[in-house]
Amino acid sequence: MYHGRFKGTHYNAGYKWGELLYKNNTIISNKHTFVITEERKKFANQCLPIYKKYYPEILEEIKGIADGQEDSFENLYTFLLSMYCFEFENHCTCMAFKNNDNIILGRNSDFLVELEKLYMNCLYNLDNAFAFNGNTTAFVQMEDGVNEYGLAIGLTFVYPKIRKAGFNAGMLVRYLLEKCKTTNEVIKCLKILPIASQQTLTIADNTGEILVVECNCNNIEVIKPNEDGNFVAIANEFNTEKMKKYNNYDVDNWKAEERYSVAYNSLKENNNNFSIELVKDILSGKYGFMCQYDRKTNADTIWSVIYDVKNKKIYRVEGNPSRKQFKEDKRLKFN
Repeated sequence: MYHGRFKGTHYNAGYKWGELLYKNNTIISNKHTFVITEERKKFANQCLPIYKKYYPEILEEIKGIADGQEDSFENLYTFLLSMYCFEFENHCTCMAFKNNDNIILGRNSDFLVELEKLYMNCLYNLDNAFAFNGNTTAFVQMEDGVNEYGLAIGLTFVYPKIRKAGFNAGMLVRYLLEKCKTTNEVIKCLKILPIASQQTLTIADNTGEILVVECNCNNIEVIKPNEDGNFVAIANEFNTEKMKKYNNYDVDNWKAEERYSVAYNSLKENNNNFSIELVKDILSGKYGFMCQYDRKTNADTIWSVIYDVKNKKIYRVEGNPSRKQFKEDKRLKFN
Protein backbone atom coordinates (compact mmCIF):
# COMPACT_ATOMS: atom_id res chain seq x y z
CA MET A 1 0.00 0.00 0.00
CA TYR A 2 1.40 3.38 -1.07
CA HIS A 3 1.35 6.08 1.63
CA GLY A 4 0.80 9.71 0.70
CA ARG A 5 0.82 12.95 2.70
CA PHE A 6 -0.96 15.98 1.30
CA LYS A 7 -0.61 19.52 2.67
CA GLY A 8 -1.25 23.10 1.56
CA THR A 9 -3.84 24.07 -1.02
CA HIS A 10 -5.70 21.44 -2.98
CA TYR A 11 -3.91 22.49 -6.16
CA ASN A 12 -0.43 22.42 -4.62
CA ALA A 13 -1.02 19.08 -2.93
CA GLY A 14 -2.16 17.60 -6.24
CA TYR A 15 0.72 19.15 -8.16
CA LYS A 16 3.39 17.87 -5.77
CA TRP A 17 2.00 14.35 -5.87
CA GLY A 18 1.59 14.34 -9.65
CA GLU A 19 5.11 15.73 -10.09
CA LEU A 20 6.58 13.15 -7.68
CA LEU A 21 5.04 10.31 -9.68
CA TYR A 22 6.23 11.88 -12.93
CA LYS A 23 9.81 12.15 -11.67
CA ASN A 24 9.63 8.46 -10.78
CA ASN A 25 8.49 7.61 -14.33
CA THR A 26 4.91 6.90 -13.27
CA ILE A 27 2.26 8.30 -15.59
CA ILE A 28 -1.23 7.70 -14.23
CA SER A 29 -2.91 7.71 -17.64
CA ASN A 30 -0.58 4.94 -18.85
CA LYS A 31 -1.95 2.42 -16.34
CA HIS A 32 -4.19 -0.22 -17.91
CA THR A 33 -6.89 0.53 -15.33
CA PHE A 34 -7.10 4.11 -16.60
CA VAL A 35 -10.14 3.70 -18.84
CA ILE A 36 -11.48 6.60 -20.91
CA THR A 37 -14.42 6.13 -23.29
CA GLU A 38 -16.61 8.56 -25.17
CA GLU A 39 -19.52 7.60 -22.91
CA ARG A 40 -17.49 8.38 -19.81
CA LYS A 41 -16.27 11.66 -21.31
CA LYS A 42 -19.82 12.77 -21.99
CA PHE A 43 -20.95 11.79 -18.50
CA ALA A 44 -17.97 13.46 -16.76
CA ASN A 45 -18.63 16.69 -18.63
CA GLN A 46 -22.22 16.59 -17.38
CA CYS A 47 -20.87 16.21 -13.84
CA LEU A 48 -18.30 18.99 -14.17
CA PRO A 49 -20.66 21.95 -13.48
CA ILE A 50 -21.89 20.22 -10.32
CA TYR A 51 -18.35 19.93 -8.95
CA LYS A 52 -17.65 23.53 -9.94
CA LYS A 53 -20.66 24.59 -7.88
CA TYR A 54 -20.29 22.37 -4.81
CA TYR A 55 -16.65 21.28 -4.69
CA PRO A 56 -14.40 23.45 -6.90
CA GLU A 57 -11.33 22.73 -4.79
CA ILE A 58 -11.38 19.05 -5.77
CA LEU A 59 -11.17 20.09 -9.42
CA GLU A 60 -8.19 22.27 -8.46
CA GLU A 61 -6.52 19.21 -6.94
CA ILE A 62 -7.15 17.18 -10.10
CA LYS A 63 -5.78 20.07 -12.20
CA GLY A 64 -2.70 20.12 -9.98
CA ILE A 65 -2.13 16.40 -10.53
CA ALA A 66 -2.55 16.83 -14.28
CA ASP A 67 -0.06 19.72 -14.36
CA GLY A 68 2.44 17.78 -12.24
CA GLN A 69 2.06 14.82 -14.61
CA GLU A 70 2.27 17.07 -17.70
CA ASP A 71 -0.92 15.34 -18.77
CA SER A 72 -4.49 16.14 -19.74
CA PHE A 73 -6.77 17.65 -17.10
CA GLU A 74 -9.78 16.45 -19.11
CA ASN A 75 -8.58 12.86 -19.09
CA LEU A 76 -7.99 12.88 -15.34
CA TYR A 77 -11.33 14.39 -14.41
CA THR A 78 -13.08 12.09 -16.89
CA PHE A 79 -11.58 9.07 -15.16
CA LEU A 80 -12.30 10.31 -11.63
CA LEU A 81 -15.73 11.89 -12.03
CA SER A 82 -17.16 8.90 -13.89
CA MET A 83 -15.76 6.30 -11.51
CA TYR A 84 -18.37 4.05 -9.81
CA CYS A 85 -20.94 5.10 -12.40
CA PHE A 86 -20.00 2.40 -14.89
CA GLU A 87 -18.52 -1.05 -14.32
CA PHE A 88 -16.20 -1.24 -11.31
CA GLU A 89 -14.77 -4.27 -9.52
CA ASN A 90 -14.76 -2.85 -6.00
CA HIS A 91 -16.39 -4.93 -3.27
CA CYS A 92 -16.43 -4.35 0.45
CA THR A 93 -18.15 -4.96 3.79
CA CYS A 94 -18.88 -2.33 6.43
CA MET A 95 -20.16 -2.49 9.98
CA ALA A 96 -20.46 -0.16 12.95
CA PHE A 97 -21.45 -0.63 16.58
CA LYS A 98 -21.49 1.18 19.89
CA ASN A 99 -21.70 0.47 23.60
CA ASN A 100 -20.45 2.21 26.74
CA ASP A 101 -16.82 1.58 25.84
CA ASN A 102 -16.79 1.62 22.05
CA ILE A 103 -17.88 3.49 18.95
CA ILE A 104 -16.43 1.42 16.11
CA LEU A 105 -16.56 1.39 12.32
CA GLY A 106 -14.90 -1.53 10.54
CA ARG A 107 -14.43 -2.14 6.83
CA ASN A 108 -12.89 -4.70 4.49
CA SER A 109 -11.96 -3.55 0.99
CA ASP A 110 -12.00 -6.36 -1.57
CA PHE A 111 -10.47 -5.77 -4.97
CA LEU A 112 -8.17 -7.12 -7.68
CA VAL A 113 -4.94 -8.79 -6.55
CA GLU A 114 -3.01 -7.55 -9.59
CA LEU A 115 -3.35 -3.95 -8.40
CA GLU A 116 -2.62 -4.37 -4.69
CA LYS A 117 0.66 -2.42 -4.80
CA LEU A 118 -1.16 0.63 -6.16
CA TYR A 119 -3.65 1.05 -3.31
CA MET A 120 -3.17 4.16 -1.19
CA ASN A 121 -3.41 5.27 2.40
CA CYS A 122 -3.65 9.05 2.48
CA LEU A 123 -3.09 11.58 5.24
CA TYR A 124 -4.69 14.85 4.16
CA ASN A 125 -4.26 18.16 5.96
CA LEU A 126 -5.27 20.79 3.42
CA ASP A 127 -6.11 24.46 3.74
CA ASN A 128 -9.75 25.20 4.63
CA ALA A 129 -10.63 21.51 5.02
CA PHE A 130 -10.79 19.05 7.91
CA ALA A 131 -7.75 16.78 8.17
CA PHE A 132 -8.38 13.07 7.68
CA ASN A 133 -6.77 9.67 7.25
CA GLY A 134 -8.32 7.65 4.40
CA ASN A 135 -7.82 4.74 2.01
CA THR A 136 -8.45 4.35 -1.72
CA THR A 137 -7.96 2.00 -4.64
CA ALA A 138 -7.44 5.01 -6.90
CA PHE A 139 -6.51 8.59 -5.95
CA VAL A 140 -8.31 11.81 -4.93
CA GLN A 141 -11.54 9.96 -4.17
CA MET A 142 -11.73 8.01 -0.86
CA GLU A 143 -13.38 4.72 0.07
CA ASP A 144 -13.12 4.99 3.82
CA GLY A 145 -11.62 7.36 6.36
CA VAL A 146 -11.89 9.24 9.62
CA ASN A 147 -11.38 12.96 10.09
CA GLU A 148 -9.94 15.04 12.91
CA TYR A 149 -13.38 15.39 14.53
CA GLY A 150 -13.90 11.64 14.75
CA LEU A 151 -16.32 11.31 11.85
CA ALA A 152 -15.73 7.91 10.22
CA ILE A 153 -17.22 6.85 6.88
CA GLY A 154 -16.94 3.69 4.79
CA LEU A 155 -18.57 3.02 1.43
CA THR A 156 -19.82 -0.12 -0.21
CA PHE A 157 -20.29 -0.01 -3.95
CA VAL A 158 -23.60 -1.14 -5.48
CA TYR A 159 -23.38 -2.06 -9.16
CA PRO A 160 -24.63 0.84 -11.34
CA LYS A 161 -28.18 0.19 -12.48
CA ILE A 162 -29.05 3.87 -12.83
CA ARG A 163 -26.90 7.01 -12.84
CA LYS A 164 -27.23 10.75 -13.19
CA ALA A 165 -24.76 13.62 -13.19
CA GLY A 166 -23.49 14.28 -9.68
CA PHE A 167 -21.05 13.10 -7.03
CA ASN A 168 -19.86 9.51 -7.25
CA ALA A 169 -19.30 7.28 -4.21
CA GLY A 170 -15.63 8.03 -3.66
CA MET A 171 -16.06 11.76 -4.13
CA LEU A 172 -18.94 11.75 -1.65
CA VAL A 173 -16.73 10.16 1.00
CA ARG A 174 -13.91 12.62 0.30
CA TYR A 175 -16.24 15.64 0.44
CA LEU A 176 -17.94 14.52 3.65
CA LEU A 177 -14.65 13.85 5.45
CA GLU A 178 -13.41 17.33 4.54
CA LYS A 179 -16.64 19.19 5.32
CA CYS A 180 -18.57 17.45 8.12
CA LYS A 181 -18.08 16.89 11.84
CA THR A 182 -21.11 14.70 12.64
CA THR A 183 -23.43 12.10 11.19
CA ASN A 184 -26.27 14.60 11.17
CA GLU A 185 -24.20 17.01 9.07
CA VAL A 186 -23.52 14.17 6.61
CA ILE A 187 -27.23 13.53 6.16
CA LYS A 188 -27.88 17.23 5.53
CA CYS A 189 -25.16 17.31 2.87
CA LEU A 190 -26.42 14.16 1.15
CA LYS A 191 -29.85 15.74 0.81
CA ILE A 192 -28.31 18.72 -0.98
CA LEU A 193 -25.59 17.18 -3.16
CA PRO A 194 -26.58 15.63 -6.50
CA ILE A 195 -25.64 11.94 -6.39
CA ALA A 196 -24.38 10.06 -9.45
CA SER A 197 -23.66 6.44 -8.48
CA GLN A 198 -25.23 3.72 -6.36
CA GLN A 199 -23.66 3.08 -2.95
CA THR A 200 -24.09 2.74 0.77
CA LEU A 201 -22.27 4.84 3.34
CA THR A 202 -21.71 3.51 6.86
CA ILE A 203 -21.18 6.42 9.23
CA ALA A 204 -20.13 6.80 12.88
CA ASP A 205 -19.30 9.93 14.85
CA ASN A 206 -17.96 10.70 18.31
CA THR A 207 -21.46 11.28 19.71
CA GLY A 208 -22.27 7.62 19.05
CA GLU A 209 -24.59 8.28 16.13
CA ILE A 210 -24.17 5.30 13.78
CA LEU A 211 -26.16 4.46 10.66
CA VAL A 212 -26.07 3.28 7.06
CA VAL A 213 -27.24 5.43 4.16
CA GLU A 214 -28.37 3.67 0.98
CA CYS A 215 -28.44 6.18 -1.86
CA ASN A 216 -28.47 6.78 -5.59
CA CYS A 217 -29.66 9.57 -7.87
CA ASN A 218 -33.32 8.84 -7.04
CA ASN A 219 -33.48 8.03 -3.35
CA ILE A 220 -31.81 8.26 0.05
CA GLU A 221 -32.74 5.71 2.72
CA VAL A 222 -31.32 5.67 6.26
CA ILE A 223 -30.82 2.46 8.26
CA LYS A 224 -30.43 2.87 12.02
CA PRO A 225 -29.80 0.27 14.73
CA ASN A 226 -32.94 -1.71 15.60
CA GLU A 227 -34.10 -4.11 18.30
CA ASP A 228 -31.34 -6.57 17.34
CA GLY A 229 -28.74 -4.30 18.90
CA ASN A 230 -26.72 -1.09 18.63
CA PHE A 231 -25.10 -1.94 15.32
CA VAL A 232 -25.45 -1.67 11.55
CA ALA A 233 -23.89 -3.73 8.74
CA ILE A 234 -23.91 -3.69 4.95
CA ALA A 235 -22.19 -5.18 1.89
CA ASN A 236 -22.68 -4.63 -1.86
CA GLU A 237 -26.47 -4.71 -2.08
CA PHE A 238 -29.28 -2.44 -0.98
CA ASN A 239 -31.35 -3.94 1.85
CA THR A 240 -34.24 -1.50 2.39
CA GLU A 241 -37.50 -2.26 0.59
CA LYS A 242 -37.44 1.03 -1.31
CA MET A 243 -33.92 0.43 -2.62
CA LYS A 244 -33.91 -3.30 -3.41
CA LYS A 245 -35.36 -2.65 -6.87
CA TYR A 246 -32.06 -0.93 -7.78
CA ASN A 247 -29.95 -4.05 -7.11
CA ASN A 248 -28.51 -5.83 -10.11
CA TYR A 249 -28.68 -9.55 -9.31
CA ASP A 250 -27.15 -10.60 -12.64
CA VAL A 251 -23.60 -9.54 -11.73
CA ASP A 252 -20.99 -11.25 -9.57
CA ASN A 253 -20.97 -9.27 -6.32
CA TRP A 254 -18.39 -11.49 -4.61
CA LYS A 255 -20.81 -13.14 -2.15
CA ALA A 256 -22.22 -9.84 -0.92
CA GLU A 257 -25.32 -11.43 0.61
CA GLU A 258 -23.22 -13.95 2.55
CA ARG A 259 -20.77 -11.31 3.78
CA TYR A 260 -23.65 -9.15 4.95
CA SER A 261 -25.31 -12.06 6.72
CA VAL A 262 -22.10 -13.02 8.52
CA ALA A 263 -21.47 -9.44 9.65
CA TYR A 264 -25.05 -8.81 10.78
CA ASN A 265 -25.60 -12.10 12.59
CA SER A 266 -22.19 -12.00 14.28
CA LEU A 267 -22.94 -8.58 15.71
CA LYS A 268 -26.45 -9.62 16.72
CA GLU A 269 -25.16 -12.70 18.55
CA ASN A 270 -22.50 -10.65 20.35
CA ASN A 271 -24.64 -7.60 21.08
CA ASN A 272 -23.54 -7.60 24.74
CA ASN A 273 -19.88 -8.24 23.96
CA PHE A 274 -18.87 -5.54 21.48
CA SER A 275 -15.11 -4.95 21.38
CA ILE A 276 -12.16 -4.22 19.11
CA GLU A 277 -11.32 -7.92 19.16
CA LEU A 278 -14.82 -8.82 17.98
CA VAL A 279 -14.66 -6.62 14.89
CA LYS A 280 -11.14 -7.87 14.13
CA ASP A 281 -12.41 -11.45 14.29
CA ILE A 282 -15.42 -10.74 12.06
CA LEU A 283 -13.34 -8.91 9.45
CA SER A 284 -10.72 -11.67 9.45
CA GLY A 285 -13.32 -14.36 8.75
CA LYS A 286 -13.48 -16.14 12.10
CA TYR A 287 -17.30 -15.95 12.14
CA GLY A 288 -17.85 -17.05 8.54
CA PHE A 289 -17.05 -15.97 5.00
CA MET A 290 -15.67 -12.46 4.89
CA CYS A 291 -12.20 -12.39 3.33
CA GLN A 292 -11.48 -16.02 2.41
CA TYR A 293 -11.02 -15.42 -1.32
CA ASP A 294 -8.98 -17.64 -3.62
CA ARG A 295 -6.20 -15.32 -4.81
CA LYS A 296 -5.86 -17.41 -7.95
CA THR A 297 -9.15 -15.84 -9.09
CA ASN A 298 -7.52 -12.36 -8.81
CA ALA A 299 -9.79 -11.45 -5.85
CA ASP A 300 -8.80 -10.75 -2.27
CA THR A 301 -9.30 -8.44 0.70
CA ILE A 302 -6.60 -5.90 0.07
CA TRP A 303 -6.96 -3.86 3.24
CA SER A 304 -9.00 -3.94 6.41
CA VAL A 305 -9.49 -0.95 8.70
CA ILE A 306 -11.03 -0.25 12.09
CA TYR A 307 -11.86 3.27 13.22
CA ASP A 308 -12.13 3.37 17.02
CA VAL A 309 -13.94 6.69 17.13
CA LYS A 310 -14.47 6.92 20.90
CA ASN A 311 -10.84 6.28 21.73
CA LYS A 312 -9.47 8.16 18.70
CA LYS A 313 -7.51 5.24 17.29
CA ILE A 314 -7.02 3.76 13.80
CA TYR A 315 -6.07 0.13 13.12
CA ARG A 316 -5.31 -1.13 9.61
CA VAL A 317 -4.17 -4.30 7.88
CA GLU A 318 -2.41 -3.69 4.57
CA GLY A 319 -3.53 -6.96 3.08
CA ASN A 320 -5.88 -9.76 4.08
CA PRO A 321 -6.72 -9.70 7.83
CA SER A 322 -6.87 -13.51 7.96
CA ARG A 323 -3.13 -13.58 7.20
CA LYS A 324 -1.80 -10.29 8.57
CA GLN A 325 -2.09 -8.37 11.83
CA PHE A 326 -3.83 -5.06 12.48
CA LYS A 327 -1.40 -2.25 13.27
CA GLU A 328 -2.23 1.08 14.85
CA ASP A 329 -1.76 4.23 12.75
CA LYS A 330 -1.08 7.15 15.11
CA ARG A 331 -0.41 9.90 12.57
CA LEU A 332 -3.78 11.70 12.50
CA LYS A 333 -4.12 14.37 15.19
CA PHE A 334 -7.67 14.29 16.51
CA ASN A 335 -9.36 17.33 18.04
